[in-house]
Amino acid sequence: MVRRIVLLLAIVISALVAGATGAFAQPSPSPTGAHSPSPSPGVSEQDQMFLIKAHQGNLAEIRAGRLAQQKGHTSAVRDLGTRLIKDHTRLDTKLRQVAKDVGVQLPHEPSKQQQAQLKEVSGLSGANFDHAWVQSQLTAHRQTLTLINKQLANGKSEQVKKTAQEAKPVIQEHLTLLRKAAATTTPHMGTPTAHPTPTH
Repeated sequence: MVRRIVLLLAIVISALVAGATGAFAQPSPSPTGAHSPSPSPGVSEQDQMFLIKAHQGNLAEIRAGRLAQQKGHTSAVRDLGTRLIKDHTRLDTKLRQVAKDVGVQLPHEPSKQQQAQLKEVSGLSGANFDHAWVQSQLTAHRQTLTLINKQLANGKSEQVKKTAQEAKPVIQEHLTLLRKAAATTTPHMGTPTAHPTPTH
């Protein structure tokens, strides 16, 4: 009787040990979120392109605004810089949330071309800086307006299109302010000024 009990205990212990060994041998599940999120099914390449380019535009305008605050020759340019920082920070906060919602990963920097343009303008001073800064911002905002209109016409995601629609009047107002500033900023003759880099 005792021998039978001992034998049964041995079988039970062996089974427990085998089960524990098997559990430890199983590979751990891969941590979630270790890879880049994939865009939602309802998001097209156009939607993705808009979010990425509009985000980079916002980052560039915020940097440009800070530059105007630091180097602006006139209060009009410095005030415009403050306005750009405020508005584009607000626009980008909304855009980043939408990009997160639809699974689009955004870059952390303006484009190389935008960075080069900012660097070129930052090398100027006085009236020449003001003129080049305003002209570069006119070009940048016209490009942004074109980007918005393309998204409204060809975008698939209603959430992304709504983001573009909400940004449009802000960009249009900036263009109006920049045109007024352009009428009052004139570079000093004989001094080279930065010119907006053409896009292709």
